[in-house]
Amino acid sequence: MQADPIDPTRPPTADPLGGAPSGQPFAALPSSATHWFAVWRRNYLVWRKLAFASMFGNLADPMIYLFGLGFGLGLMVGHVDGVSYIAFLAAGTVSSSVMMSASFEAMYSGFSRMHVQRTWEGIMHTPLSLGDIVLAEIVWAASKAVLSGVAIMLVTAALGYASFPSMLIALPVILLAGLAFASLAMIVTALAPSYDFFMFYQTLLLTPMLLLSGVFFPVTQLPAAAQKITLILPLAHAVALIRPAMLGRPIDHAALHLLVLGAYVVVPFAIASVLFRRRLMR
Repeated sequence: MQADPIDPTRPPTADPLGGAPSGQPFAALPSSATHWFAVWRRNYLVWRKLAFASMFGNLADPMIYLFGLGFGLGLMVGHVDGVSYIAFLAAGTVSSSVMMSASFEAMYSGFSRMHVQRTWEGIMHTPLSLGDIVLAEIVWAASKAVLSGVAIMLVTAALGYASFPSMLIALPVILLAGLAFASLAMIVTALAPSYDFFMFYQTLLLTPMLLLSGVFFPVTQLPAAAQKITLILPLAHAVALIRPAMLGRPIDHAALHLLVLGAYVVVPFAIASVLFRRRLMR
């Protein structure tokens, strides 16, 4: 049967799969619960060609921190919170790797697809909406963060610095943390005029968060004022969940930590979607 010809004068109709009308590409909300997966798959197929080099780059920096500080500084520090310093540092390294991997993917790669390569513009000529693209970019960045975090966790477990099977509890936390950091980074991407803009976010937010969130030393060693600041830092909540899981310890205030990370997923996603809509409609 021959398909009906497309009438250019016909008003846009809803996608038969249930998505948003093709004439509303700038809709800030996803057009359906599944349409974003097409964008995620597109990013995966592109990344697959350079997967080895990409994974090596994501793992090199945190592994240097883990073994350099763990074995070097660990000889002077000894034990922290009842475990060897490298075991203490391992969970922090997993958390920081998730933060960096999700943030850099959402910023640098996301900005390239949106502004430089104009891939988003091409996608929005399909029934997919801007909300689908933003959601897919966040989930894709979180997916790469999960790969980085899990790879480091497996290495530390193989060396005896993580407890099995309790460390499996950390897997959903790693995904949730990746979504949170990706959502935050998408706000920066929506505001960035160029790649240089990302250095402000890295220097003024990511690096202080890395030092204040219990990655390298317990949060209790910080001054009282600094400890209060950590209550609003997503990395601190990720560390508070991942470290006990990897060490086989009970998790204190787990519901609170999960709630904070969940809020960092939802609220920044909504803000980023609105900012991208304003930017792309100029």
